[in-house]
Amino acid sequence: MSQVLEHKKQQVDIIAEGFKNSKTSVLVDYRGLSVDQVNELRKQLREAGVDFRVYKNTMTRRAVEKAGFEGLNEVLVGPTAIAFCEEDAVAPAKVLGQFAKDNEALEIKGGVVEGEVATVEQLKELSELPSHDGLVSMLLSVLQAPVRNFAYATKAVAEQKEEESA
Repeated sequence: MSQVLEHKKQQVDIIAEGFKNSKTSVLVDYRGLSVDQVNELRKQLREAGVDFRVYKNTMTRRAVEKAGFEGLNEVLVGPTAIAFCEEDAVAPAKVLGQFAKDNEALEIKGGVVEGEVATVEQLKELSELPSHDGLVSMLLSVLQAPVRNFAYATKAVAEQKEEESA
């Protein structure tokens, strides 16, 4: 009996560490998805560097309390899977958000983003953000625009002077 209890304590510690160490953790209800759909979801999450696990709600509740995210207790009803990602804050929300658009059976329940409990709406907004590379390219284009416009203006003035002198 004590071995079972010790194993459960270890599981709670693992889940709590997952919440603490992850930049983003997303809780989803996967009822209604076929086995093939769940396998496809796991594949997409794995490719994005996201750890996707299903734990018992009682152990998850204890882990949430241990990690200090008691606000998640209200969403821990029914089958719940958790997506943890330590490297990328946007990846779990982005993959799960896109998958939820394509498969209505997947329901995002809530999560934790950068140490703060996040609502479903916040996670959906996060899922719609462009990727890191997309944001960097947007920033670069904004920074290049004034220089490019100055170069075009300078070229136009130079061409105008050439025409006048000719």
